[in-house]
Amino acid sequence: MELKDAKVIITGATSGIGYEAANVLRQHGAEVVVCGTSEVKINQVAKELGVYGMKADVTIEEEVIALFDYAKERMGAVNVLINNAGIGKFASLAETTAEDFQKVWEVNVRGLFLAGREAAKHYMENQYGNIINIGSTASLRGYANGSSYVASKFAVSGLTECWRAELRPYNVRVMQINPSEVITDFIVKEGREITNEVNKLKPTEIAHLIVSMLGMNDVGFIPEASVWATNPW
Repeated sequence: MELKDAKVIITGATSGIGYEAANVLRQHGAEVVVCGTSEVKINQVAKELGVYGMKADVTIEEEVIALFDYAKERMGAVNVLINNAGIGKFASLAETTAEDFQKVWEVNVRGLFLAGREAAKHYMENQYGNIINIGSTASLRGYANGSSYVASKFAVSGLTECWRAELRPYNVRVMQINPSEVITDFIVKEGREITNEVNKLKPTEIAHLIVSMLGMNDVGFIPEASVWATNPW
């Protein structure tokens, strides 16, 4: 697609990958709506990047519906959804609480589903659209202490495959990006230590891939792409 014609919703866009994706897409002429759960941060991002912003919690159905209504009102249409909102909880199986497991699934799976569903309705009507689900290399292989997060990201892969099969007849490209560890607030919020920051991925690398995937001629698309740091050790 021509990026100057992109009308984009990005969830979880107050920092990290979402913020950088909004920044780069805006530089390419796209119109962008960002959302997050902090009204203060959303207003700040909107002002910094010259984008539209709305406070919306992706786990709340009514707020997701309102987000799409807002985006269509501001931009006239939506033709790109970047499903980026996500959280993580990391603990051994024996120490993982039901509450933490449920919370991760509420954001990473239910939230992604709700936004994808609203996008699909709009895209099917217009016979065109793009969805990029931000997965993880955790959607490819599990690891110790990752039960809730890994399971949620495997679910993202399943949803991506289902949507791709359903929506291709409507000229909708459904894609997934699987980053390995990216240096963002996500790591700090979950109490994990950042080591060897210089050699690890930054949000700019993922934003670059988003632009590349969307910028391909609409006759083709990249179903899935994984991004690894060359030498993270």
